[in-house]
Amino acid sequence: MDADAITFGTDGWRATLDTFTSSRLRTVGQAVATYLREESTEGPVAVGYDARESSPGFAEDVAEVLSANGFDVLLPERDTPTPIVAWTIVDRDLAGACMITASHNPPEYNGVKFIPSDGAPALPTVTERIESALAEPRSVPDAEQGEVHESDFLGPYAEHALDFLDIGETSGTEIAYDAMHGSGRGVTDALLERAGASVSRLRCEKDPTFGGTAPEPTAENLEALTEEVRAGTADLGIANDGDADRIGIVTPDRGYLDPNLFFAVLYDYLLESDSGPAVRSVPTTFLIDRVGESHDESVCETRVGFKWIAQGMAEHDALIGGEESGGFGVRGHVREKDGVLVALLAAAAESEEPIDDRVTRLLEEHGEIHQDRIGLSCPDSEKDRVLSDLEGELPDRVAGREVSDVVTIDGFKVLLEGGAWILVRPSGTEPKLRVYAEAGSESRVAELLEAGRDLVEPHV
Repeated sequence: MDADAITFGTDGWRATLDTFTSSRLRTVGQAVATYLREESTEGPVAVGYDARESSPGFAEDVAEVLSANGFDVLLPERDTPTPIVAWTIVDRDLAGACMITASHNPPEYNGVKFIPSDGAPALPTVTERIESALAEPRSVPDAEQGEVHESDFLGPYAEHALDFLDIGETSGTEIAYDAMHGSGRGVTDALLERAGASVSRLRCEKDPTFGGTAPEPTAENLEALTEEVRAGTADLGIANDGDADRIGIVTPDRGYLDPNLFFAVLYDYLLESDSGPAVRSVPTTFLIDRVGESHDESVCETRVGFKWIAQGMAEHDALIGGEESGGFGVRGHVREKDGVLVALLAAAAESEEPIDDRVTRLLEEHGEIHQDRIGLSCPDSEKDRVLSDLEGELPDRVAGREVSDVVTIDGFKVLLEGGAWILVRPSGTEPKLRVYAEAGSESRVAELLEAGRDLVEPHV
């Protein structure tokens, strides 16, 4: 067994297919079974999978190991969005789930994540135990082994999602939907239509190679969707990533909408009929705080990773949780980012007030925000040292402004007088340090990023 190749990072274990093999995956399946037994967890286990060519076979590998360990296993009838698998756990009172997905990574990758019985992302206290339990697969006597069944995951979720939204809220809205050949195809678009929207479709055919690109809803990857929306054929463009837990939004005036701005739109829309704080990750815009303050609501800041946002949502009974990479979860649903449900909310918000108009109004009320980031090469082994060195040598002024505070939730975030900030934190997936900046203009963001580079580079 080669356990050294298996590491649970920010959101499970992902690797290229030369490393992500059936034999290694089976050791993960055994570790999950061991963890569930140690926790005395009962009930079936779901095993979901995304649209990659290798994913159904990998799902069968995990299902075989779990059933050999005495667990009944539910497999979906087709590739399924991660948030639907997470919701199914809670809806059916399952012991948990393994999800075979590399999310927005390129097609040469695959991955696996364990989702506990509460449907929220697993915290390190769980994934560390799974890592420590990696072992060759075992089995219980034949009479004690579980059974593997296929089940409809999509139908029950659809009814829940439409009840959550109040069907008909999007009536008359023209939506262009881009599935990026991922698991949102035939799911998000179908729900949008059932909710009353008219839907045109892009990349809604199954293609395990995702057209040869990473199924990540970034501005560069959504050019065709942007062209369609700007041509006037749709009121709004919506895209999901490969496993449909994230969302990208395109509007007629702004084109690709910064996920920070969409987060503010979503929070503002939800606050019209509900109340509650927001939870955001440390690189996510302070505009969320300003929207909250205008409604006498607080905002909780967390480390990067939706597992921390989900934890914050539980602790603060938050109305919404989100991150600058396009992952959002809402109260009353499962505590996982869900690009399917949020697509319905986006369409509902658009039908009430064009998202472009809402963005303009929010920025007029709370001030312009711009944000960008750069990556600086740094070996994983050096990241902690560099951050420690930097924390002890931060100047009192950065880019011509006084430092008002330093937040050390995740890396360090230098808050400047006037509301701008610089964040330096280690990448969880690459040998890099990330430098983020937010300010009231693009030119000021560029200055702050250069100042951040000047702070970091002498120590790398």
